[in-house]
Amino acid sequence: MYERIKGFRDFYPEEMRPRRAMTDQLEETARRYGFREVGTPALERTQLYADKSGEEITDELFHFTDQGGREVAMTPELTPTVARMVVAKQQELSKPIKWFSTRPFWRYEAVQQGRFREFYQTNVDIFGSAEPEADAEILAYCADALSGLGLEPEDFEFRVSHRDILGGLLESVSTDIDTHEAIRAVDKREKIADAEYYALLTETGLTRSQAEQFDALLSTDDLSELVEFAGTERVEAAVTNLENVLEAAADFGAREHCTISLETARGLDYYTGVVFECFDSTGEVSRSVFGGGRYDDLIEGFGGQPTPAVGVAPGHETLSLLLDRADARSAESFGTDYYVLSVGDTRSVAARIARDLRERSHIVETDLSDRSFGAQMNYADGVDAGTVVIVGERDLKNDEITVKDMESGEQMAVPVESFPGEYDRPTYDDLV
Repeated sequence: MYERIKGFRDFYPEEMRPRRAMTDQLEETARRYGFREVGTPALERTQLYADKSGEEITDELFHFTDQGGREVAMTPELTPTVARMVVAKQQELSKPIKWFSTRPFWRYEAVQQGRFREFYQTNVDIFGSAEPEADAEILAYCADALSGLGLEPEDFEFRVSHRDILGGLLESVSTDIDTHEAIRAVDKREKIADAEYYALLTETGLTRSQAEQFDALLSTDDLSELVEFAGTERVEAAVTNLENVLEAAADFGAREHCTISLETARGLDYYTGVVFECFDSTGEVSRSVFGGGRYDDLIEGFGGQPTPAVGVAPGHETLSLLLDRADARSAESFGTDYYVLSVGDTRSVAARIARDLRERSHIVETDLSDRSFGAQMNYADGVDAGTVVIVGERDLKNDEITVKDMESGEQMAVPVESFPGEYDRPTYDDLV
């Protein structure tokens, strides 16, 4: 017997149905905001990721040399791919460009809660707008999608920050510092002990006292204090931008979910402005559910014209943890609307009834194994069929079929030509 590969998973029907419902909700919400779906490849050139994140990123990739001698990798994230796509047709695309995509990704990393080597995300991005309204629309999309999945406002929060506030404060504390590495240390703040956190900061060029001073600044609730401390246009502009995004989010209905949290840094280097992460408000899901933010330099870095961009990527694995914790699912119960039971030489009539019901968007099953009447009834009960339509030779001699309600057990004969008739979803109660 073959064993499943570590970090990869199987999804049986009872697991796949709520996942499909989650995906449908995430995508339908995106469509309501005017995002268009794109499709993207499973393989990219390895250099695409090395150029963006450094050669060390290859240790986290599933990569290999293909039969044509090309170094390729299974895509670990979507942002570089869609950036490449924008660059390829930048002059043809109307701005802003609003795209979404749902697909699997692959990273060779340690398996842990909500994190697997194959994982699924719905990516939602806006290219071509630097306005605060674009950031706010991404936040509003997230809030609407989570609400559509059955979550209440008290179930989740968006911790919002700004990369230029962090970078500007670091520059104000010390001019001799590796800003990127310091921001990465901030991103790990809640996951590591204080001693390790301050050690990471000192490795970037800060003294211990400077590291403590910087850390204290991040806990303030008054953004004007940061502007006063830094005394730079960079921090002032970043604070103004963050406040404008939150003001727009209030108009878009998402401000109630947002909390200013300067400890939220997002570890990826390409973020440039407002960043945020979604968390379980109760803390039972200890890690970030998903995150996003602004990445204004990436398109230009890939050879395109300067193009501001902002996006988010809800991960299905961690989002499932939040939905399970909150007992919130928008999925319908796993079941079958109709089972069309065939007895004797009645296939053509049973098939016609099944087609008619499916054309009305119902879930319909029929016998595919030449089973007995009792075996078919047992199967119908096992798939939680709401109604069984019995097509038997004896009934057909009288031009009738039998409709049985599986919950009550009641049944009645009805004319075969009038079923399903004028009803969108005919049941026993409709026919009595």
